[in-house]
Amino acid sequence: MTLWLMAGLLFTPLAWAVLTLLTDFSRGRLVSWVGILVQALVSLGLWLAVNRDGGFYYGLGGWDAPLGIELRVDGLAVTFVLLTAVVAGACGLHAGVYIDPDKPWHRYFWPLFWFLWSGLNAVWLGGDLFNLYVGLELISLSAVGLVALGGQAGALRASLRYLLAALLGSLAYLLGVALMYGQFGTLSIAGVATWLSDHPVPAGSGMALALMIAGLALKTALFPLHRWLPPAHGIAKSPVSALLSALVVKASFYIAARLWLELGQPLGSLAAAQLIGLLGSAAVVWGSWLACRQQRLKQVVAYSSVAQIGYLFLLFPLTFSVSETVSLQAQQGMTLQVISHALAKAAMFLAAGNLILSVGSNRIDALGGVSRFLPFSLFSFGLAGVSLMSLPPTGGFAAKWLLLQASLGSGQWWWVLVLLAGGLLSAAYVFRIYRASFLESSGTDQFFHPSRSLEVIPMILAILALGMGLVSDQVLSVMALPFAGEGAP
Repeated sequence: MTLWLMAGLLFTPLAWAVLTLLTDFSRGRLVSWVGILVQALVSLGLWLAVNRDGGFYYGLGGWDAPLGIELRVDGLAVTFVLLTAVVAGACGLHAGVYIDPDKPWHRYFWPLFWFLWSGLNAVWLGGDLFNLYVGLELISLSAVGLVALGGQAGALRASLRYLLAALLGSLAYLLGVALMYGQFGTLSIAGVATWLSDHPVPAGSGMALALMIAGLALKTALFPLHRWLPPAHGIAKSPVSALLSALVVKASFYIAARLWLELGQPLGSLAAAQLIGLLGSAAVVWGSWLACRQQRLKQVVAYSSVAQIGYLFLLFPLTFSVSETVSLQAQQGMTLQVISHALAKAAMFLAAGNLILSVGSNRIDALGGVSRFLPFSLFSFGLAGVSLMSLPPTGGFAAKWLLLQASLGSGQWWWVLVLLAGGLLSAAYVFRIYRASFLESSGTDQFFHPSRSLEVIPMILAILALGMGLVSDQVLSVMALPFAGEGAP
């Protein structure tokens, strides 16, 4: 049964992509909405199976590592699979109503959407370095195409900049993979970790890990490698921006985190861990500051993504040469941060798209009066902002609380200052949007009112982000499940 569920996650998105490639936008929407339901059910089924039986490794075609393609199906992987089903499904439903079906190039949204979903699932479940690279490339090329669907010169420029950054990051990662294979004779992450536990660390092996993490940091838009992200996220269609911010940049971070947690202790160094933490801290402060200064709504949300990504890289110093308790707290905090940020940022981009559609402008000063006549989308935007500000009972609060405990438990108290400053700066740019909508009000309703379905979708995502803190124990318990065996049950 589990084999069929994995096949559904990895291969049926490719079938949906081919089907929608043969249709126009409207027919592709119907096919995709059926596909979204199927993918959500399959994702939930695999999550329940792992919750019941535990995680496992599986070699495709019966070929185990190092010769075959190895899948790692554990609690963390299936949690991200289910998160992808929720967020991508919501974005797909929103896009079906939001995107203009009359523009001929919009028909390519659905094939790119499904290729992106397939690549994400391949990354979450991948267990060897090269096939993680294949998944990353599928994600990057699909994301670049989705950005270019804006059809304007600015969208094309942003997509080309995104493409160049993605290719450079992939090149660095692939060079690291080649060095890793040359030194250890395997591409399995678990195989490399096992080899290192039984042998001394080869000279120069740290360079391979450094190249891979550098390439992944570029793909994740870690400061100061972030300049490609705001133009791409800011000019893309709002459902596309939500996908990019909530899921795409998380895929490259997910691989970097897996590499660091399994290989960082023997191959990394304390100086490297602290440097990555400092870059993450700079991203939090600089990204938040720039978000406060933007004049366009989606640019505010895009620079907010730069800031929120910075929190994720605190994982590196908080899990290096520390106690198991502190390392576990940091890992749990990062996981909750990824999940809550994905839900909140998807809700925020979709709500921002509704507001822009209503006022006919991306400028913040055009929001005057929208609070009186279109409160639902504005409330969704603010509710998502509450999670970014890390106020209880949101998932962002639970994540930052665990990170704060890990910082103090490891004696690295300076990261606490970053966590506090980031929360205050997040409040500043969220309240700036609310100030524009409440204080600069007009007397008559001159706004376009979107379909109610467009407003319900970001509200659901924002509520999920708000309630994540209430169910964090259950989410973390699934991710801590042990492996049940080598094959699928």
